[in-house]
Amino acid sequence: MSRSAGSALVLGYDAVVDRAYAPVVPELLPAELAELRDRVDALAAEVLVRFRDRAQAGEDVAADVRSASKAAGIFPMTQPVDHGGTAAPALALVVVRDTLAGHDVGQLPGIFGPDPGLLAGVGEPLRSRFLVPLLAGEKRSGFGFTEPADARRHTYAVADGDELIVTGRKSYVTGGADADFINALVEVEGSGPAMVLIETSARGVRLERRFESIDGSHHAAFAFDEVRVPRAHVVGKPGRGTARAMGQINQVRLSIAANCVGLSRYVVAVVDDRLRSAGRSGELRGASERARLAYGDMRLRTYVARSALYRTARLVDAGANPINEVAAAKVFTTETIAAVVDAAIQLVGGEALVEGHPLESILRRVRVLRLAEGESDLLRTNIARGRLDLDAGRL
Repeated sequence: MSRSAGSALVLGYDAVVDRAYAPVVPELLPAELAELRDRVDALAAEVLVRFRDRAQAGEDVAADVRSASKAAGIFPMTQPVDHGGTAAPALALVVVRDTLAGHDVGQLPGIFGPDPGLLAGVGEPLRSRFLVPLLAGEKRSGFGFTEPADARRHTYAVADGDELIVTGRKSYVTGGADADFINALVEVEGSGPAMVLIETSARGVRLERRFESIDGSHHAAFAFDEVRVPRAHVVGKPGRGTARAMGQINQVRLSIAANCVGLSRYVVAVVDDRLRSAGRSGELRGASERARLAYGDMRLRTYVARSALYRTARLVDAGANPINEVAAAKVFTTETIAAVVDAAIQLVGGEALVEGHPLESILRRVRVLRLAEGESDLLRTNIARGRLDLDAGRL
């Protein structure tokens, strides 16, 4: 996608947002987004499904996927305009992720370019030293938000002249074992929480362990033993670290929700084909009341989850602060795909659990999502707090 095309996409969407109560649902998209959806659908169906099969066989397909994505104008959608990207709005990204996952290819590496994440809008020296090489793919970052359960206190820092001395531990640093630097939430004494950029090569940074989840993603646990970090490595304003981190987490939650909705549609399609085929008796498998009840519930859940997802993306692009709505979408869509794939396996039978079957792969990938970026019950209590204590949100 060219920069002008990206601008047209944004302008087309803004025109819809400006209309009061304008419906933005999968069936009533602005023309620019409908064209984007169709283009991504063709990319997924005609090109990326081949890479999916190769990836499942253990082949490295990132370079081929990246080339195809760039040719289709999808790769730069997550990158800022001043770095050659198109900085697509939330709804456009939801459309793309939903469409890709609808073909079970959203998990392929290389579809999207590296996004700035927490480094969005930073000045010098962080821009030249970290943001530019990050966007170019020359450096990798990790996100350190959570302390391990046995940590005595949150990761903290004390000031010493032009430096901060950081002490603490972080668990579940996604991609951390391969990262050149970690954006870590640190409690700076006297200033409050701050996002601090910590280079993994710095003295006192210790990789405690690298581990893999059942979905195949890699994580790491780090210890910081009096690590000296320049004060210039504080990202944003001191005391605003939690808010900045939550902005990043919200983006990830919305992307998770979009992937779950697309996968739910994919699973429904798998079952649809199954129920239209004949069983051993010669009767259509979809003729039984049991199968129809389960299949109807799968379609119902997917429809509601998709509607909630697109409404939430509209709120994000309209400039709202939809932290409760994003949390709700993430909870509902992750629980929807869990219920949908479980029901699908019950209908398909034991063959769906054989390694290599699409439902087996999806089952492994989606279980972790009810824990990622905030486990479901925690988000439920946060939604309640947002309304009861803060009088926020539209739920």
